[in-house]
Amino acid sequence: MQELEERIQAEGTVKPGNVLKVDAFLNHQCDVRLFDHMGAEWARHFAGKTITKILTIEASGIGIACCAARHFGDVPVVFAKKAQSINLDGDQYTTTVYSFTKQKEFPVIVSKKYLNPGDHVLLIDDFLANGKALRGLIELCEEAGAVVEGIGIAVEKGFQGGGDQLRADGYDVDSLAIVESMDPETGKIEFRH
Repeated sequence: MQELEERIQAEGTVKPGNVLKVDAFLNHQCDVRLFDHMGAEWARHFAGKTITKILTIEASGIGIACCAARHFGDVPVVFAKKAQSINLDGDQYTTTVYSFTKQKEFPVIVSKKYLNPGDHVLLIDDFLANGKALRGLIELCEEAGAVVEGIGIAVEKGFQGGGDQLRADGYDVDSLAIVESMDPETGKIEFRH
């Protein structure tokens, strides 16, 4: 998606350790118009599929997923919580994922009330690096008896291989910007097309 690539080039910052900071428009300050355009692009890509729910992980994926949902007939957005809380009651699906950004494992939890057998789920997230977070969401869907219809990603770090592995496993992954390489010394970012 050219618009997203241009924003990454103009406002993204490459940090040591394969970190791409895009917090000015994607995952701290949110550009809702950009999110809307991203949702329209995913709706075009996944047009032939039945989507009954969109699933993401808190917190950065929530805004993107909510904007995208408007393009899928206002389907509900469910987000996996990263910590147990008193608001989570009843039966739950739980797994553990490793976060590349936070460099730690954390639980992801979805109430069984909101992820059901027969749901057709679109997974949405802001970043895809090694694919561990998405694998956790897929595991939750499998446990619930829900079908993963596709995966929509804003920014994929193609050089980390998570997206390629998910595609090899048969998942329809639509990443709107795939970073092929990035250099913290020069700030140069190259995209896969």
